[in-house]
Amino acid sequence: MRGPLQDICDAQGVKGSLLIAAEGVNGTIAGTRLGIDTVLAYLRSLPGCADLEHKESLASEMPFLRMKVKLKKEIVTMGQPQVDPTLNVGNYVMPEDWNDLISQDDVVLIDTRNDYEFSIGTFEGAVDPETASFRDFPAWWEKNKDRFHNKRVAMFCTGGIRCEKSTNYLLGEGVEDVFHLKGGILKYLEEIPQEQSMWEGECFVFDSRVSVGHGLEEGPYHLCYACRRPISDVDMERDAFEKGVSCHQCIDEHSDERRERFRERQKQVMLAEKRGGQHIGERKDVRA
Repeated sequence: MRGPLQDICDAQGVKGSLLIAAEGVNGTIAGTRLGIDTVLAYLRSLPGCADLEHKESLASEMPFLRMKVKLKKEIVTMGQPQVDPTLNVGNYVMPEDWNDLISQDDVVLIDTRNDYEFSIGTFEGAVDPETASFRDFPAWWEKNKDRFHNKRVAMFCTGGIRCEKSTNYLLGEGVEDVFHLKGGILKYLEEIPQEQSMWEGECFVFDSRVSVGHGLEEGPYHLCYACRRPISDVDMERDAFEKGVSCHQCIDEHSDERRERFRERQKQVMLAEKRGGQHIGERKDVRA
């Protein structure tokens, strides 16, 4: 499946990332109306993908540098072999019903995303597991589950994919009443008017837009290209910030040798911009 899908995207000028696993297909792509429609039609022609769901938003410029189709063991890595989201998951809650559910006294609301995503926006009253990656979630739950005894559990994530696994995991742990936001934060921000919203802040997205708000409008955040975490205009005024090299969140995470490599990379980026092009290089996303 990988080769033909890559060829279709390349032929249409579509860029982004698509993941293929036994669990299904997931990703984010950008392109022209015709290009996107062509890729979606091809995806829906694949076995088992006829009902594939997608969400749309606009970007002021192409938010990706290249197109990558990747083969993965898991769409979102949880590291729990017994978890199978194709068997059973929690109860779906539509965006228009979400506020009512999470306002109930017997409901605990858990943000299943990573700590840096939570830091720039979440739902009112949400619990932050303070996880650096999704692999950390099962250990956090085991340590904290007694806090939520006799509670119904509502969970959410960016697009709803991570919750396919987290809700299956909780069901396997014996939690009876598990709910998750259908379509994730993005669908909620797309459909729920700001004046009715219980969302606070911005939603982190894994492309050059960095964040989106209500109506899926591009947000005010930038990206630290050393650690791939979101940073604000105020953060860029801190002493720890050096474009492409460090920010206040990662200043102590990298060696001097590695920061020097970051400086050289940033130098090449700036030279490419002066020539009117883009420097792609071999940069890897160190946080996902």
